[in-house]
Amino acid sequence: MNDKIDVLVIGAGPSGTIAAAMIRKAGFNVCIVEKEKFPRFVIGESLLPRCMEALEEAGLLEALKKKKFQEKFGAKFIKGDLVCDFNFSDQHTKGWKWTWQMPRADFDNTLAEEVQKMGVTINFETAVTAIEFRNDSSDSITTVVDKSGKERKIEARFIVDASGYGRVIPRLFNLDKPSNLPPRKTMFAHIADDDRNQYEEPNRIIIISHKPEVWIWGIPFSNGNTSVGYVGNKNFFEGFKGSNTEQFFSMIDETPSLKKRFANKELRFEPRTIEGWSMSTEKFYGNRFVLTGNVTEFLDPIFSSGVTLATVSSQTASKLVVRQLNGEVIDWEKEYMAPVMQGVNTFRSYVMGWYDGFLQDIFFSDQTNPAFKNQICSVLAGYVWDTSNPFVKKHDTILKNLAKVIKFGEEIS
Repeated sequence: MNDKIDVLVIGAGPSGTIAAAMIRKAGFNVCIVEKEKFPRFVIGESLLPRCMEALEEAGLLEALKKKKFQEKFGAKFIKGDLVCDFNFSDQHTKGWKWTWQMPRADFDNTLAEEVQKMGVTINFETAVTAIEFRNDSSDSITTVVDKSGKERKIEARFIVDASGYGRVIPRLFNLDKPSNLPPRKTMFAHIADDDRNQYEEPNRIIIISHKPEVWIWGIPFSNGNTSVGYVGNKNFFEGFKGSNTEQFFSMIDETPSLKKRFANKELRFEPRTIEGWSMSTEKFYGNRFVLTGNVTEFLDPIFSSGVTLATVSSQTASKLVVRQLNGEVIDWEKEYMAPVMQGVNTFRSYVMGWYDGFLQDIFFSDQTNPAFKNQICSVLAGYVWDTSNPFVKKHDTILKNLAKVIKFGEEIS
């Protein structure tokens, strides 16, 4: 006999747990299947303030506050001797002025524990191997296999695919399509950084423009460690030889501020690499399923957009799932696909602007209007759905136009 539930959620990351919590709060029976054992390592360690609204509505915020994660109040961009500092309290959009930066293993595990307290069952170390959407009923049949190899079937009225890089439904139903962003690679590690207050404020992410199309992140945590990562094209990494550790410290040696700060410091783990992460999907919904989080589209880590898109897409989708289960007819294209793409495309403009260089021209100019900076700050805080902000509404043109104003004195439009 099949297990019967209202909603099956695939993936126990932030997107999956927010969806499960919100749907469970509406009175439906929810089960999560997660292929990994928690806690588990994952990147995406710096949130944006817009995430806090989703976490609060899902009823997960108070449990996270008890963990004493490092509070994050802004983002600092550095290029040589130039500094562009954004404080979320100066943003154009009304909303949260702070968020967290934290080891994701602890963050995600806290969310998973909290949704289980709400009555959501999580099956860890359980992989989805097949999904069948029946034509003769309103249910789906999902085949899963646990770590012992035992197979079972779950019958659900609706599926939320929050599987992230696993991309379960796109993979099973050939929905993947390549991103329009070029492939890039990252190498990163956590480093002991007990005296970090001597160098930079710990309450913001630091982004260093290192070389053309190469940048470095620094994300201090409240546990005394700092996450440091290099992002760039493959050619950059091919210039360093030896083990990952040897390559990593060779990179650090190229950056005087990092060399001074991290020379002879202990690595908490062997540096890891990820590459070719940008991916898109033909559609974000279908008959009795919806895709949320990175399974829809993942852009690039430069502006910490991944967790924001994950949490907000899940927040939006779960409300629509509840309405559909209650008998409403949902226009998924209008109420889900279009809003999610609004956020994705806004972030995409900023990602492309960073790598093309004209966004850096804006950041590191002394001519940028303070009002413009506050409006850009709202985007960096994750408020990419606020179309009262011209830097959201006209994201595809306004950055290039402003860069021309700065360089050539042309009028902005």
